[in-house]
Amino acid sequence: MQGVTVVDHPLVQHKLTIMRDKETSTAGFRRLLREISLLLCYEVTRDLELTTRIIETPLTTMEAPTLEGKKLVFASVLRAGNGLLDGMLDLVPAARVAHIGLYRDQETLEAVEYFFKSPSDLENRLVIVVDPMLATANSAVAAVDKLKSRGATNIRFLCLLAAPEGIQHFREMHPDVPVFTASIDERLNEHGYILPGLGDAGDRMYGTK
Repeated sequence: MQGVTVVDHPLVQHKLTIMRDKETSTAGFRRLLREISLLLCYEVTRDLELTTRIIETPLTTMEAPTLEGKKLVFASVLRAGNGLLDGMLDLVPAARVAHIGLYRDQETLEAVEYFFKSPSDLENRLVIVVDPMLATANSAVAAVDKLKSRGATNIRFLCLLAAPEGIQHFREMHPDVPVFTASIDERLNEHGYILPGLGDAGDRMYGTK
């Protein structure tokens, strides 16, 4: 699909299979989500711009590569996005963090906002929105809408699983925002959940119902 990158690295796919298994414990699911987020973060940041600076190694002086521009912003869609956020911060500890509180109305499946807090100067930063599931895409669309309204212009969306219906809706609403995912699953069920999926990521991560 145009604008969508599927991260098909063997380690990503192996860990995702274990996460899908309903017998995987809460602790195991949480650990795997943190691990897989490191690998996904590696891919979504692959083309970051570099500059150079002069450093002293123990043996000599050299011109060495370093990241250019303002620090990244990771925007976590609460609450499940925090599972991806933790691992990504392990890889990029200097990143700024935005939190976007959204929940899905069970009747309409629409996203309802209850919290938003972000760094300033979003227009000068790459913003990576993280949410494990791109199902109906209503929450993802609402999150990106909010970030754009605060000035963000360079946005990427990172998820663990995506449904074809969600990708289509998201790309229609935000064709300028590329999507990175570990898997494009078969479809949504009548309740808006991804099939075969892995259940509710937030519930499985926190042991709730």
